[in-house]
Amino acid sequence: MKKCYLVFSMLGILCISCNSPKQKEIAKAVVAKAEPNNIVDKVTRGQQLVASVGCNDCHSPKIMTDRGPEVDPDRRLSGHPSQENLPPYDKETAKSYVLFSMGLTAAVGPWGTSFAANLTPDETGIGNWSEAQFLKAIKEGKFKGMENTRPLLPPMPWTEYRNFPDEELKAIFAYLKTIKPIDNVVPAAILATPQPLEAK
Repeated sequence: MKKCYLVFSMLGILCISCNSPKQKEIAKAVVAKAEPNNIVDKVTRGQQLVASVGCNDCHSPKIMTDRGPEVDPDRRLSGHPSQENLPPYDKETAKSYVLFSMGLTAAVGPWGTSFAANLTPDETGIGNWSEAQFLKAIKEGKFKGMENTRPLLPPMPWTEYRNFPDEELKAIFAYLKTIKPIDNVVPAAILATPQPLEAK
């Protein structure tokens, strides 16, 4: 019987100590650290997504190697280089095909000419964007994530990316805000069909 009292007493002390304010604080800190919304985890998740869904394919200038074009690490995700002019091309061919620049940052097709945006946190990129703008750009295909702007142009696959849950898109945005800002003013798109004034 004494052993039974001893066991129950020990359990009681254990329960009380585990429910002490200090223990609760420690438990909350552990839970908060494990939360998926933790900013470090969010940025890491965003980095994984950016690396996995092909953002570098179009938004990063390339350098030519003996294995073909590779991402230029000094200009990663900075969009079509402002100083890079496209060579002449056959306009008739562009009506039936999609033509890409050597670095894959510009595309010509029936819609006109589109240039990959600067995704770095520089003011020439997404530095002044809000998270809501980023979500609107991807979910609704709106240029710069703003109302009354033109739609995002091919080859940007926003119609596929809009299926990402908001939390995944927020993670991508959080990661993009942490990368090196690069000053690069991407040229304006050249539309095949002129848009109404409010849609430019």
